[in-house]
Amino acid sequence: MRKYFGIIGVGVIARTHAMAINKIENAELVACLDIDEDRAKSFGAEFLCVAYTNLKEFLAHDGLEIINICTPSGLHLDFAVSAAEAGKHLIIEKPLEITVERCNKIIKAAEDNAVLLSGIFPSRFHSAAQIVKKAVDSGRLGKIVLAGAYVKWFRTQEYYDASGWRGTWEFDGGGALMNQSIHAVDLLQWFMGPVSIISSQIESIAHERIEVEDTAVAALRFENGALGVIEGSTGAFPGFLKRIEISGSEGSIVLEEESITVWSFKESIAEDDEIIKNYSNINKSGGGTSDPTAIGFHGHQLQIENMICAIEHGEPLLIDGYEARKAVEIIEMIYKSSRQSVFLKLSL
Repeated sequence: MRKYFGIIGVGVIARTHAMAINKIENAELVACLDIDEDRAKSFGAEFLCVAYTNLKEFLAHDGLEIINICTPSGLHLDFAVSAAEAGKHLIIEKPLEITVERCNKIIKAAEDNAVLLSGIFPSRFHSAAQIVKKAVDSGRLGKIVLAGAYVKWFRTQEYYDASGWRGTWEFDGGGALMNQSIHAVDLLQWFMGPVSIISSQIESIAHERIEVEDTAVAALRFENGALGVIEGSTGAFPGFLKRIEISGSEGSIVLEEESITVWSFKESIAEDDEIIKNYSNINKSGGGTSDPTAIGFHGHQLQIENMICAIEHGEPLLIDGYEARKAVEIIEMIYKSSRQSVFLKLSL
């Protein structure tokens, strides 16, 4: 059965959602909403959907069943609650919201109104990420000792100056971590499991006129005993693909965006050569290392298809509200740790 979608907030990421929806055979984008009438009409004309500036009228669009929320992060909550109360299923761009408390309110609204909720983390849907997850879960790396997420991206000063919400705590919820590095943070915790201890520092070093961090480092201890690192920046010219490194007593893996660049184990199996051959040089998603518009939509497409299958066939959502909340919780704790850290100055 054909599913009818609507998008709230028609900025850069909304185009990714729209292109993904248009690639799905049994999906159709029928409506969009934005507070800026000209912007809404322009988006509607481009993607052949009805443009609205009034939320009530948008939610009443005939047949509308699934809402993709693509507004600034700190505005997700109010739109999500209104859409859930109108009986619409929810797909919400990362982060689900900017604090765990606000995430919980969205989750509750979805549950109270019996609608499905999925938080966007398309990197989990990439084939290479699925292969890494399987290897970790099967114990191929032995006792994992170190795991790290590294997001050294670049954003110009103009990127922040172009929008009043970027770089603010109120609407962005954070900087290089909450906005850009959150995909890598989600992958890291998905592979490794819960984090038990965090120590961190955040700074704004490379940009002016922003409230939030453009550079952050965090040291982690996972519940499984492994130690870890998260590095995130939007000041690292020219920008590099996000990277996940996992090392254990029996093997190591490095995932760069969609490519597996290290796949090394003490004990090889038949599939290893095929994995190295097929996944050593893939970059469908573009990565967004220096240009946020250069991010592909195929991961979004797979996640939207997962929502459709959940509605039609009762299949589980790979990333429901609870899963989407996990990365927000880690980043929120990094911010808290940075504010409370004790610093020891070396004297050599």
